[in-house]
Amino acid sequence: MRPLPDPEPGTPDVRSPLRYLVWLAGHTRAALFLGVVYGIACMLAQALVPLALGRAVDRGLVDRDTTALWTWAGAVLGLGVLQAVTSILRDRCSLTASLAASYRTVQLVTRHAGLLGSTLSRRVSAGEALSVGAVDATRIGRALEILAHGGGALVAVCVVAAVMLATSWQLGLVVLIGVPVMAWAVGAVIRPLHGRQERLRDEQAALTSRAVDVVGGLRVLRGLGGEDTAAARYRTDSERVRGSAVRAARLESLLGAIQELLPGLLMVLVVWLGARLVVGDRITVGQLVVFYTYAVFLTTPLRLLTVTADRFTRAFVAAGRVTRLLSLERDAGSEGGSAGTGTAGDAPARVHAGRPGTGAPSDLVDPVSGVRLRAGALTAVVCAEADVAGALADRLGGYAAPAARYAGIALDTLPPDEVRRRVLVDDHDAHLFSGTLRETLEPAQVARDRAGALAGALHSASADDIVAGLPAGLDEPFVQGGREFSGGQRQRLRLARALLADPEVLVLVEPTSAVDAHTEARIARRLARAREGRTTAVFTTSPALLNAADHVVHVVHGRLRAEGTHARLLADEAYRTVVLREGSA
Repeated sequence: MRPLPDPEPGTPDVRSPLRYLVWLAGHTRAALFLGVVYGIACMLAQALVPLALGRAVDRGLVDRDTTALWTWAGAVLGLGVLQAVTSILRDRCSLTASLAASYRTVQLVTRHAGLLGSTLSRRVSAGEALSVGAVDATRIGRALEILAHGGGALVAVCVVAAVMLATSWQLGLVVLIGVPVMAWAVGAVIRPLHGRQERLRDEQAALTSRAVDVVGGLRVLRGLGGEDTAAARYRTDSERVRGSAVRAARLESLLGAIQELLPGLLMVLVVWLGARLVVGDRITVGQLVVFYTYAVFLTTPLRLLTVTADRFTRAFVAAGRVTRLLSLERDAGSEGGSAGTGTAGDAPARVHAGRPGTGAPSDLVDPVSGVRLRAGALTAVVCAEADVAGALADRLGGYAAPAARYAGIALDTLPPDEVRRRVLVDDHDAHLFSGTLRETLEPAQVARDRAGALAGALHSASADDIVAGLPAGLDEPFVQGGREFSGGQRQRLRLARALLADPEVLVLVEPTSAVDAHTEARIARRLARAREGRTTAVFTTSPALLNAADHVVHVVHGRLRAEGTHARLLADEAYRTVVLREGSA
């Protein structure tokens, strides 16, 4: 089988959930096609076993023909072997298609989340994004997995109905009428179940989001004494979700009862009618065996058909969630942005001309506040309001409109990948992924191109003592988010990762807010040396970092109020109030 991971997931069709599912199926068409073929072969082999048994009874036992008995017994054995082999091949192909679809969905969601940047957190809750990448991707994969089983079941039901109709039109008619009746009954339950599952899915996403928020702010809640209030709210929300789950489970149990009851009633009807036909000498004993066995056999493909319908219903809901997330656009879209000279077509070339080492470095300018990050300098940005600092950092990174201008080109007119290579925004919410410390800090290309860079980045971030204290050093595994580290340790590790990336423009948001004064002073000195000649912005009110900065800008209510060195700006009362408040905290 072809390896599952693809380096590039492609451009999905997000116009509707159905189109997205079809697009996914197209990318796994080989595995899906073979899975359906093997599924049909498996179910046909199973469906033909009762027919071979009937012939063995009539021509072998009733007619006392030993040769015929052995012949049809061999046919039963061959069909059993064929069923076993095709079943294995069907499941392998189905699992391949399932994993490929799930993995591709996760790739798309992860890639798009990265492109959205800060827009994602404003448009989608953390719980919703987590559920889309985990639960919904799995449901879509399970729908494609069941397709081979459902296709084989449908063909088997048709073949069995045809055989029974050719043998006895009465029994065949019972099957032809019974199957649509069961499909209608299942559909009547699935439709309202669909709605309840969607509402439950919304409430589960909201509850997950609340849980993420509570865990993330647990230390703050403990400090404020708000643990009991948060727990009470969570219990209330959890009870509401439980009620929705119970209501959905009632319909699910009704669906399960229908899946068991209706096939059983059909079996009873077929056996009763078949027995009357045998008594009337209208069918043989072997044919009665065939009909009885088929009545039992039909419960399997009919159940598979209802399971297939149920899974595709769930997948349709999940695909709707995925397409809505993938349809989100950045606040600074490709068509928006600041007016200015140049076009999107020649923007990459013009920005390239401003790269350090390839020409004169360029400033990064925010059109809203008037803040200018001087090329090759360490600029400290002092904001009294946290929301203003966050919005300014988003614009400097090209995440929000109107985006900053680099080398005279608005960032939102450049391809997102180009922007991300050149401008890196690292804030205090940046995530540390699970794995070893080396894997989360040091990309493979850095290890190949700049040997020893990781050690330098750790030293500049004053994080080398963290590594020295770990039993396995850089190869020490840690859980997602690095929660075994303190807040200050996580902050220093994030700073080391940002320094190691070595972008043309690095924007740091409060990189030392959780460390002590001595460590902060070391980081300030080392950061200035590490980023010498590279454009760097540090959002901070820390005197240690402000003293190390080449240039300081003071932003008030979203506008540039003053700029200069830290020592000169201390004469400004508004600036001094913000800085000294931080310094005494």
